[in-house]
Amino acid sequence: MSRIGKLPITLPAGVQVNVSENNIVTVSGPKGELKQPVNSDITIRIDAGTLYVERPTDQKRHKALHGLYRALINNMVVGVSTGYKVVQEVVGVGYKAANEGNILELSLGYSHTIFFELPSEIKLQTVTERGKSPTIIMESHDKQLLGQVAAKIRSLREPEPYKGKGIRFMGEVLRRKAGKTAGSK
Repeated sequence: MSRIGKLPITLPAGVQVNVSENNIVTVSGPKGELKQPVNSDITIRIDAGTLYVERPTDQKRHKALHGLYRALINNMVVGVSTGYKVVQEVVGVGYKAANEGNILELSLGYSHTIFFELPSEIKLQTVTERGKSPTIIMESHDKQLLGQVAAKIRSLREPEPYKGKGIRFMGEVLRRKAGKTAGSK
């Protein structure tokens, strides 16, 4: 069996899971509601607050789908109960980040400022402290959407390997290059 697929998912208090007749899993909780279509070969069983994902055979395709859907459903359960958070820092002299509602305003050394509108499912907050790099804090119940938006923001100015300027995830380790050295005579 798949190591990930065979693990049961315990449902926290306040989280409801419904499986419709056309295999669409709906997970709702205090943070929101998420839906995920599931392949018709995979069956989902709920017993006493525990969810099990089961596959019909040991075919390679069924094994792959087994682990995939278990991970997706687990991410949905964690998202609607506790939520996900992504913190990015803007590193560089003169680089700024500010927000007004769900519109992120970035000044990244280009000739213009960048206005980035985030989806309504994501809560946005920017923090600018003296002597520290500005940080962008995003929270959501949808892990897929949050990761996609964070990657898009990072792609606006990826960190470069010489000085490390750009937008990076908090705690991300960059491979740095030495750069030019003075030539000998």
